[in-house]
Amino acid sequence: MKKKITAMALAFVTCASLLPAFKVFADEPAAEEVTLRVCNWEEYIDLGDWDPDEETIDLDNGDILGVTPMVDDFEEWYFETYGIKVNVEYSTFGTNEDLYNMLTLGDVYDLICPSEYLNMKLMAEDALVPLSSDFFDESDENNYYIRGLSPYIRDIFDSKEINGEPWSKYMAGYMWGITGIVYNPNEITKEEASTWTLLSDPEYFRQITIKDNVRDSYFAAVGAVKKDLLTSEEFLNDPNYALNLEAEMNDTSPETIQAAQDWLQSVKNNAYSFETDSGKADMITGKVLANYQWSGDAVYTMDQADEDDYTLNFAVPVESSNIYFDGWVMLKSGINQDPRKQHAAESFINFLSRPDNVVRNMYYIGYTSVISGGDDDTIFQYLDWSYGAEDDEEDVTEYDLSYFFSEDPDSGEYVISAPTDQVDRQLSAQYPPRDIIDRTSIMVYFDNDKTDVINQMWINVRCFNLDTIPVLGKALIVIAITAAVIFIIRSKIRKKAHR
Repeated sequence: MKKKITAMALAFVTCASLLPAFKVFADEPAAEEVTLRVCNWEEYIDLGDWDPDEETIDLDNGDILGVTPMVDDFEEWYFETYGIKVNVEYSTFGTNEDLYNMLTLGDVYDLICPSEYLNMKLMAEDALVPLSSDFFDESDENNYYIRGLSPYIRDIFDSKEINGEPWSKYMAGYMWGITGIVYNPNEITKEEASTWTLLSDPEYFRQITIKDNVRDSYFAAVGAVKKDLLTSEEFLNDPNYALNLEAEMNDTSPETIQAAQDWLQSVKNNAYSFETDSGKADMITGKVLANYQWSGDAVYTMDQADEDDYTLNFAVPVESSNIYFDGWVMLKSGINQDPRKQHAAESFINFLSRPDNVVRNMYYIGYTSVISGGDDDTIFQYLDWSYGAEDDEEDVTEYDLSYFFSEDPDSGEYVISAPTDQVDRQLSAQYPPRDIIDRTSIMVYFDNDKTDVINQMWINVRCFNLDTIPVLGKALIVIAITAAVIFIIRSKIRKKAHR
């Protein structure tokens, strides 16, 4: 990034003390500009360039249209609001594990957006900068995050802790969702798709896909091998159901790990593929009949299939679903006690949390923001714009989302009249109903010892597991290795003999 000072910029900095916008930095020396290094998931922010004739979102609160990239809009807004130029160096990553490896190898960022379990790990490693007290000041009109955060999400972030500290001290949510199964309803029933055991069902040999990462696949495996327990009346009716479910879905006992490994081996033999992104295309083209997906990808997949008049549905396993959160955290290695960087980072979060920008990002990427909007009903209007039934539709379901938008989850204030078929499609994927939410569980942080064991299990499944090879096979491998060693030794002896 070029750091060039123009005469106008110099004049502006000289007069900065006269502008109210600079009160945040009143005790700091004037600076030319701030560079903010941001790392986010691939395809996880609005890049603009919408078609105004086809994609304008016309709400009562005004039209919304993504013209330029969100990052560019932030740079402009930050200068207009605070009088300081910010240059955003924007990078992306593919998986949480990829990001952690990037950090381990020395990549430096100020603001990153991993999933909750990696953020928990970074909290435990004391790698994060806490959000400032100013960030939580609800009287500041530019603090869109804290003013608009869903009460449901706020409660989770305030109650979940690492080492006695709540998530909310370090992590600001971005998107959230659940995991489930996208399926072809003409070939697979809703009942069949509503269990993790579908992934190992030989009836659908080479017609299903599963996630190619250890945590998501382990979660599905635990749900499958514990199906009888998790769906039993005694377990479901226990007063401590939520806590018990979280404990069971994050069980790392040797017995559970071995059972999960065995089940994943059977899935590996049954599945079309392990995948991270290709499953969407495979579902749309009809190459596979079912795909384990994050809800945001499920929305995208169903949307694309609809364009081809090809109907796909979304089901959530009865055993449990993972509720996930991707959230912004600031790294000590990047912020490095620089208040200007921290202010720019927190402002980036706030800008993305402004209701119109929330709508832009949700429309563009298909995922669901943690922001409900507070007193601003733009986001609820967008939800009704997207999924509300037409006035003359008859098969309609009253879809209550008060748990997400209201301080009182039973208020009944936020209800959409939606086409009934949407209950099993995009609407339920983007905003799951309360009964599904109640059987979700987070992926908790695993310490290094547990992570090593789980990773070894994954290596056994994905790469090479000696334990699964028959005795004769092992003998042949030993013979082959021995023959190779003998060949190498003899070759060296011959070379010496010719010298």
